[in-house]
Amino acid sequence: MSIVYLNGQFMPKQQASISPMDRGFLFADGVYEVVPSYGGKMVGFKQHLQRLNDGLEALEITLDMSLSQWQAVFEKLLDENGNGNLGIYLHISRGSEENRAHRYPQRLTPTVFAFTFEIPAEPIAEPDKAHTYKVVSEQDKRWKRCNIKSTALLGNIMHYRSGQKASVDEVLLFNERNELTEAAACNVFIVKDGIIVTPQLDNQILPGITRYILLHALEQQDELPVQVRAVSMDEVREADEIWLTSSSKELAPVVELDGQAVGNGMPGPVWQKAQSLFSRVKYQY
Repeated sequence: MSIVYLNGQFMPKQQASISPMDRGFLFADGVYEVVPSYGGKMVGFKQHLQRLNDGLEALEITLDMSLSQWQAVFEKLLDENGNGNLGIYLHISRGSEENRAHRYPQRLTPTVFAFTFEIPAEPIAEPDKAHTYKVVSEQDKRWKRCNIKSTALLGNIMHYRSGQKASVDEVLLFNERNELTEAAACNVFIVKDGIIVTPQLDNQILPGITRYILLHALEQQDELPVQVRAVSMDEVREADEIWLTSSSKELAPVVELDGQAVGNGMPGPVWQKAQSLFSRVKYQY
């Protein structure tokens, strides 16, 4: 039986309930995080919680939980659910009130909910064993504060649905300047002539934790050069390699964009080196 965490208590999922007057339900007034773990070992725990706190601060939601308290909650949740390959989903809304009103209410008690779900085994940096992705591109129609990991994901969901209708796995998004932002549920990297490139962070892009770990690791070595800058969609279409990065995918190679092969249509050699590097360092964060 799946055990979840709700407002300080661990309980079977079937027993968990939240008020229909919760602002998370009525307004998507909240933030969330997804922390991957393998055999009970979490990846990027501190970075995920820092991003969570940044989102709470941006939304003016006050929650008194220390890093050590969160770690205890997560470790117990993992243990209660078998310590396999699990993602931890953490959802915090502003809380419940008697009436539905748009203004930010004061002194509400936040609703805190967490559960685990199975994620794929740790990726292996071998082209013939990689999970590859086909994608299409669309103009980014999401709200303009994508740097906040808000639970309001309707725009992302609509883009993702477009990918489903096109029988592909993801959707690469570009802004009105024809610059790459991210994907419906991932950050994006490209490779051209051996150089790794990813868009710089701004309000259009979620500061992904896998992105952070990878960039930090790349900065510590000399073999794989990296640039963080604006990336045009023309560059994306001419790239030798394209990767999606997320907590559950790590570095996922894209082999087709808008019906055209990326490179030779196989995971590339730079991806193989970068995924190997990420696998070596990810538990250090």
